Amino acid sequence: MYGAILGDIIGSPYEFDRSDKTKDFPLFSGRSEFTDDTVMTIAVADAFLSVQPEMEDDVIRQQVAMKMQKFGRLYPYAGYGGRFRRWLRDQHPEPYNSWGNGSAMRVSSVGWLYDDLKQVRRMARLSAEVTHNHPEGIKGAEATASAIFLARTGSTKAEIKAYIEDNFHYDLSRTCDEIRPGYYHVESCQETVPEAITSFLEGESFEDVIRTAVSLGGDCDTLTCIAGSMAEAYYGVPEELKAECRRRLPEDLLEVLMQFDARLLS
Repeated sequence: MYGAILGDIIGSPYEFDRSDKTKDFPLFSGRSEFTDDTVMTIAVADAFLSVQPEMEDDVIRQQVAMKMQKFGRLYPYAGYGGRFRRWLRDQHPEPYNSWGNGSAMRVSSVGWLYDDLKQVRRMARLSAEVTHNHPEGIKGAEATASAIFLARTGSTKAEIKAYIEDNFHYDLSRTCDEIRPGYYHVESCQETVPEAITSFLEGESFEDVIRTAVSLGGDCDTLTCIAGSMAEAYYGVPEELKAECRRRLPEDLLEVLMQFDARLLS
C-alpha cells in the first residue's frame, strides 16, 4: 500500500488542476498530506485483513462498508465527495451507482492479499460494490487490482497492458505526452484509471511513475495513488520513501499498514 499512499500524499498539493504539468517538482512540501484516498485505502485493507475468501459476498461487503465508515468518521475532513460523505453518515449505507475513481484508488491491498487473479477480481468487485456499483466503478477497481497482481507476480508491462486492454477495454494507445495538454480535473474511473495505467506503463522507476502521473494534472492525488499502487508492485518502493510515508501517517492508520506488511511477510 505504500505506493498508493505515497501517490496520494505526493499528488495532494496539485489536485484540482494546480499542477504545472511538469515532472520537475519537489516530492514533498508543506502542502503534502494524506487525503481521503489514504484513509479509504487503509480502511479497505483493514477489512480484507479480517475476512476469508470462503465467506459469502454479502458478509465481505458488510465488513468493507463497516471499516470504511469507521475510518471515514475518524477522518471526516479528508476530502470526500458529497455523496460519499452522506454514505459515511448513513446508519444503513447503500451503494449509489457511482462510477467515480474512488473505487480504484482504495483497492490496492486486494492486489497483494490474494494469489489467484480470479479471487483478486472478485474481491476488487466486492470492495467497489459497497458504494461504486456502477459497471464502470467496478471495472476501475478490478482493472487496478489486476494490474497490481500481475505486476507483483512477474508479468511484463506489455503483458499487463494486453490483459487490461483485452479484459477491460480501456484505451491505452495514447502516450502521456498526448494526454497531458488536454487533461483536466475529472473524477470518473473512465477518465482516471486509463491515464494512471499509462503513467505506470511509461514510468521507468517508482519515482518516475509518480512524477509522470503528477505531470498529467487533473485529479492528481487519486491518479497518482492509482499509478503508485501499480508502480510499487512492479518496482518496489525505496526505503527512504517508505520511512517518509510512515512518518506522515497518524498512529491508527500506521497500525493497519504495519499489520498489512506483517501479513505479506507471514
